[in-house]
Amino acid sequence: MTKAYLQISMNIPAENRETAAAIYRQYLQPFLNTIKGAQSKELLVRAEGLQVLHGFETTEDAQAYLMSDLFNKDVVTALKPCLQNNPDIRIYSVV
Repeated sequence: MTKAYLQISMNIPAENRETAAAIYRQYLQPFLNTIKGAQSKELLVRAEGLQVLHGFETTEDAQAYLMSDLFNKDVVTALKPCLQNNPDIRIYSVV
C-alpha cells in the first residue's frame, strides 16, 4: 500500500515537453524495478509544465530516492536542459 508520495513539479516550456516525457518513459521501469519501496510513477501535464507523482511504501524510501544515483546522475542530468528553473519537490505522507 502506498504510504508516501514524492511530487516533483517542473516548469518546462511546451517545446521541451516531449523531450521531458521521453525521459520519464526512459526511467520509469528502472525506477520501479530498482528503487526500494517504489510503487508507482505518473506523469501529469499542467499549463506550466509537467509534474511527476511517485508512490512509495514510506517517506524514508522517497527521501532515499532523492539521494540515489538514478535520480541525481541520470534523471536530473537528462532533464536539466528542459527546465526553466529548479523543480518544486515535496514529499507527502498518507494518513
